[in-house]
Amino acid sequence: MSQPAASAVAAQPQGQAPAGRQGGGIGQSLAGIVRMAVFWYFASKFFGPKRAPTDPGMVMSNLFQKGEPMDMWMYLSENDKFNDFSNEEALVWHETNIPYAVWSPTSTRTHSLTYYPSEALKHNGSLYAHVYFARSGYPVDPTDPEYEQKSAFGRTHPIVAYLRKSKTGNKKSLLGDSNESEEIPLSKENIESEDKEEGPVEYISYWKPNVTINLVDDFTRYPQNNIPPNVAPYLNVDPTTSSYYPTVFFNEFWLLRDKLTALNETVKELALNLEVSPISMTKWQLFLQIEQSFQVHRSYGSMLEGEADELKRVFLEGNPYLLGLTMIVSLFHSLFDFLAFKNDIQFWNKNKSMEGLSAKSVVLNFICQLIIFLYLLDNDTSWMILASSGVGVCIEFWKIGKAMHVEIDRSGKFPMLRFRDRESYAQNKTKEYDAIAMKYLTYVLLFLMVGFALYSLKYDKHKSWYSWILSSLTSCVYMFGFIMMCPQLFINYKLQSVAHMPWRQMTYKFLNTIIDDLFAFVIKMPLLHRLSVFRDDIIFLIYLYQRWVYPVDKKRVNEFGFGGEEEPAAPQTLEGTDSAAATQQIEGEAETSTEDKKTK
Repeated sequence: MSQPAASAVAAQPQGQAPAGRQGGGIGQSLAGIVRMAVFWYFASKFFGPKRAPTDPGMVMSNLFQKGEPMDMWMYLSENDKFNDFSNEEALVWHETNIPYAVWSPTSTRTHSLTYYPSEALKHNGSLYAHVYFARSGYPVDPTDPEYEQKSAFGRTHPIVAYLRKSKTGNKKSLLGDSNESEEIPLSKENIESEDKEEGPVEYISYWKPNVTINLVDDFTRYPQNNIPPNVAPYLNVDPTTSSYYPTVFFNEFWLLRDKLTALNETVKELALNLEVSPISMTKWQLFLQIEQSFQVHRSYGSMLEGEADELKRVFLEGNPYLLGLTMIVSLFHSLFDFLAFKNDIQFWNKNKSMEGLSAKSVVLNFICQLIIFLYLLDNDTSWMILASSGVGVCIEFWKIGKAMHVEIDRSGKFPMLRFRDRESYAQNKTKEYDAIAMKYLTYVLLFLMVGFALYSLKYDKHKSWYSWILSSLTSCVYMFGFIMMCPQLFINYKLQSVAHMPWRQMTYKFLNTIIDDLFAFVIKMPLLHRLSVFRDDIIFLIYLYQRWVYPVDKKRVNEFGFGGEEEPAAPQTLEGTDSAAATQQIEGEAETSTEDKKTK
């Protein structure tokens, strides 16, 4: 038999604020919320249904007056229906003389208690909070002779949430040395994740440690046939007077999912923090609209499960001044991303010479981008992220066509792609230096990749051998991707020049790296990912040092065919032509210019 609720409660001092109280990502998500709210406003304003004028006598108003004192009762029960008001053991909280819709020290009441769960609750049972309000001096029990229907109201709220559990046994040890089936933890990314496999779906019950009860400050006179759709589901109407009771809103906006406690046989006691306070109509509607926006973004695949919690966590745990600065800087981050992308395309589109540039790094970047795309495809990522990654793969392949000659070989049974070095790359020291840098880089990467892959094979579980290969390669790309930039540093050092570098694109990327550093301090993330942000800074600082050591004269065309934008285009050595002939052409033009000056 289950243990009575009240006997299992140990109350704490009433005025004590509960620990871990609910309080107040990021760039794109925030902008999407604002766009959704603006779109909803104009859509309802201009395209909403036109209704006939309402009879003034058919208007609903609030049954309570502003500042009217109320009493509150909270009962805990494992049934969703409650009528045992005489059960003192079920009563866990009682407050008197709470002023309605008045912001004063007496308007906010807090209470903390310890609840000892019953055996039924530990095995996917349910628990409900039945909250009742009444005018001061009036009872909430309908069987009481002094009960008045228009003076008492209530609402029920579940304290236990049921969240879908990820499939067990979906991943396994490929070496077969573990008989235990993997039970994937419920992280923020896979809570309520869509399970496309056949079979029964398993749910886990979670305890909500915080229950915030808000009484909405709403005294609007609503027409009976024209109640706003966002208010109608929460409006509690008295059938006798056709007026509405004060709206009771259980605020879970700041209740993050990692604060929930899983219920099982090992749980002995549970903390429960209670709060009752007023909330303005504007703030209440704002919470509803933001939650609706989150749902829309998740349905379209533009927001993964758990990203909403990360966005809220920034407001909860971040410094307000640093948060404001981050929101402003995030706008510049989007701008620099666009400018870096634009200048990258322009550079490779206009580039006629590969002298001084690492062609092998371009090929490696394409392979890394392809690995990430296949990894996202294997893990059922949202279509928006897949589309973005797919476009990146296409762009990196297009760069290969600008860095090398790509031909179709039809001599065999099936057409094959053949890659051939460009003359400007093969006929100078660039290819030699690139080969030397890639030789030692390959040794380092192979050692790191093999070591990490063996570690993952031994201690991690995977869906298949293909999944193991992809996850190992992707992890190496994320962890050691910055090494791909090292060959270009070596080429710059050997050539003693940086004139061939796309400095505009790199400047925008460097600015974005600084912005990523700021986000690394504000947003909660794994340590490995946090370190990956700062590792790029080292590479860019070395690039800047080379820029300072090997200055570029923008007033003349350099040895790689690049010059100042405002200067007239100088003759460049075309690929596949004789270098000596080009040199004679330049000298001939210089002699002609000298003779013209003498003639004048």
